Amino acid sequence: MLPITASLALLLAAAPVAAPGGAPPAADAIALARKVQGFYETTRDLRARFVQTYTYASLGRRQVSKGALEVKKPGKMRWDYESPTAKTIVVNGSRLVQWEPEANQAFVDEKFDATAMSAAVTFLLGTGSLEKEFLLSSGEGGTLVLRPRKPDSRVETVTLTAGPDGEVTRTRVVDGQGNSNDIAFEAIQRNAGVPDARFVLELPAGVRRLSMPGK
Repeated sequence: MLPITASLALLLAAAPVAAPGGAPPAADAIALARKVQGFYETTRDLRARFVQTYTYASLGRRQVSKGALEVKKPGKMRWDYESPTAKTIVVNGSRLVQWEPEANQAFVDEKFDATAMSAAVTFLLGTGSLEKEFLLSSGEGGTLVLRPRKPDSRVETVTLTAGPDGEVTRTRVVDGQGNSNDIAFEAIQRNAGVPDARFVLELPAGVRRLSMPGK
């Protein structure tokens, strides 16, 4: 299983603070960023399958996980990992829970600051600004490459691959140590009517509750 710092890397990467400087982005990078932003700003909810590949640079190994993602405005997100180990991560406003049933434990944060999430994730909720928080450039194959305006060892680059309507089909986050978190999205369903109940995670009796790292 990925360590909690890896499995929550996208969610918990501090949002970079905009800073002046840097060369102006190319017009195609700006256009793609705005297309992506616009798609999610007009999305009420979303379902998708995902395949996550986390690569440990120093160890030279990878871990592949699969599962399902659900997102709903305002501020609701659920990641259900199905393999190699079951795990559920739910963000609902100021509450974040990571439940690991096989270990009979859950990491709980009742005062989660959703504003600290990186735009690398908040674009899914139609919030945050890719243009304001990142330096934009074009990558291979028409991808959008994002670099934090303020250096952050947790996020070196974010690469987004988008479909014809601006839907993100793949994200790749590389941190300052060279580790990469690559997520491919499939079977994307937009405005599918995801119920609020999907973001209420009731933990079973007897589960061991742990504080989030750093809390």
